[in-house]
Amino acid sequence: MRAERLVAALLLMQARGRVTAAELAERLEVSVATARRDLEALSAAGLPVYPQPGRGGGWQLLGGARTDLTGLTAHEAQALFLLAGPAAPAAPEVRSALRKLMRALPETFRAEAEAAASAVVVDPARWGEPEKERPELVRVLQHATVRRRRVRLAYEGRRDRGRTERLVDPWGLVDKDDVWYLLAGTERGQRTFRVDRIVAAVVTEEEFERPGDFKLARAWEQVVTEMERRRSTVSATVLIAARFLPVLRDHFGRHCQTLGETEDGRVRVRVAAPMAVTIAEQLAGWGARVEVEEPEEVRAELARIGAELVTRYRAPS
Repeated sequence: MRAERLVAALLLMQARGRVTAAELAERLEVSVATARRDLEALSAAGLPVYPQPGRGGGWQLLGGARTDLTGLTAHEAQALFLLAGPAAPAAPEVRSALRKLMRALPETFRAEAEAAASAVVVDPARWGEPEKERPELVRVLQHATVRRRRVRLAYEGRRDRGRTERLVDPWGLVDKDDVWYLLAGTERGQRTFRVDRIVAAVVTEEEFERPGDFKLARAWEQVVTEMERRRSTVSATVLIAARFLPVLRDHFGRHCQTLGETEDGRVRVRVAAPMAVTIAEQLAGWGARVEVEEPEEVRAELARIGAELVTRYRAPS
């Protein structure tokens, strides 16, 4: 993971004092271009990482090799933990490195570094959204989350709800396939907001306390579970050749469950979606490569789609 490499690069610079992109690439088993991008990312994030050109040059932490991290400012510590935090729940090595870094930080920086590390979750599983550039608004919300400041939102809800204004406690941000979500405390409890529907956000000077038992990764998993339940009200059992299984999983994401192999070597899979027609539309392009065993409503939708295609594209007699 990139966050793991960023932490490793920082620790390596502390241990050696100076490191070249080639040395970092060899140590982390990545390309030199990737290593250079990681070093540039650390520098761009506000950490005191600078290149030294010429013979004997490389990248180093300002002030040389240090093991106590006392040269980091509070802002720089936040920047590091915002970079590394998203991978921490999934990678034990990153968690270990962050614990070591946390112990090395000055006492006055630890609270804000801990807040930064828990401010963002990255969920790589797709929900079919198109790729989008990261909104500038995310940085504003990250800052408010770390500093524990309430935010006044102008939010464009669904068509039947229109625009509303809300004062919220930003508890954390989640990046899911380039779509950002804000988990926040409101008068009615925890709510989830799509950042691309936030029309405006004003950070106030009002402070808030996040619930002591709140864990961003766990809270997001609960949101995902509920959303997936709503999105998977209809399921179908299909047969497919094993070599096509990865493609089917890419189509259905979390809604693709392998049930076992059949006597003829195919794989039995359960897929799900909000409606039978949605499943049929996803499978229609597979043609005879996929066989739907049940339910009958999905088979009927496939037959309807097939008949429409035959009618429209049948060659003239």
